[in-house]
Amino acid sequence: MSTAVVVEAPGTHRLEAHTPREPGPGEALVRVHAVGICGSDREVYQGNRPEGYARYPLTPGHEWSGTVQAVGAGVPASLIGRKTVGEGFRNCQVCDRCHAGETTLCTSGYEETGFTQPGAMATTLTLPARLLHLLPDDADLTAAALLEPAACIAAAALKGNAQPGERVAVVGTGTLGMFAVQFLKAISPSELLVVGTRNDREALSRQFGAGDFRTRDQELPDDFDVVIETAGSASAARTSASLLRRGGRLVLTGIPAPGAEGLDPTDLVVRQLEVHTVFGAPPDAWGHAVRVFGAGLLDPLPLVTHELPLTEFPQAIELVGSGDPKVGKVLLRP
Repeated sequence: MSTAVVVEAPGTHRLEAHTPREPGPGEALVRVHAVGICGSDREVYQGNRPEGYARYPLTPGHEWSGTVQAVGAGVPASLIGRKTVGEGFRNCQVCDRCHAGETTLCTSGYEETGFTQPGAMATTLTLPARLLHLLPDDADLTAAALLEPAACIAAAALKGNAQPGERVAVVGTGTLGMFAVQFLKAISPSELLVVGTRNDREALSRQFGAGDFRTRDQELPDDFDVVIETAGSASAARTSASLLRRGGRLVLTGIPAPGAEGLDPTDLVVRQLEVHTVFGAPPDAWGHAVRVFGAGLLDPLPLVTHELPLTEFPQAIELVGSGDPKVGKVLLRP
């Protein structure tokens, strides 16, 4: 039987029969292959999302891969049968931010698959076809289910604008950190440092291209050109800024809990640091992530440690929040 996860309210969920919604004009119906769980999904289940960034009851699932099963009027029939991933932000397409390509800043308000719109923790997902990014025919759909977090880091890599031969660093060794290592390695840096809190992530960091690995209690350099922060811990932003040379470029992607250490404005000014932030991924970042993945420069599979059926949603949520170092990316399979 086709099923879907429905979170009725924080801490309350059910499995229900799922009836695919036929695609309307401009829409596509995707059969879901796999859906990833991240900290944001745990926030949805616990009720910790900021006000306005979740709408109950809802079907979660914003990280997914699948195959186009049907299309609505105005959508090319050639999409049917194609492997695909898709953007989550349901932007209006007509405001000035959308016209500038900054769809995550759409002024019409926040709408996103899996948070305010039905997500992919179901057998199928119906969404605007304009949000799809098609994959090569031989793409591994299990690996492709991680392309949403990869796209967020692609946005960070594009904002950091690292050039070949520059010295680059990544702070954080989770899924986002390991994607950042791969994106930065692809631009041929002269040095690639990873800074984390867990020594057990050194081997994987080096496997993805890091030339050096240090924990935060070790002596850290202060002359890097670009740093991408992915940790989201209370002190991660300050640690990241301390790694930069004067005039260096910092990209923050983590969202720490309230009370985190802020960046020192005097330090930012006198060192002329360039600071960027990322929340989600606009179309150009999605396109970049899909291209890098298709070229074989991005390998998500080593990050996957658990694959569970959709019926084990509660166990998957517990795994994601367990703090167990053996737990990496958790996927659900409808």
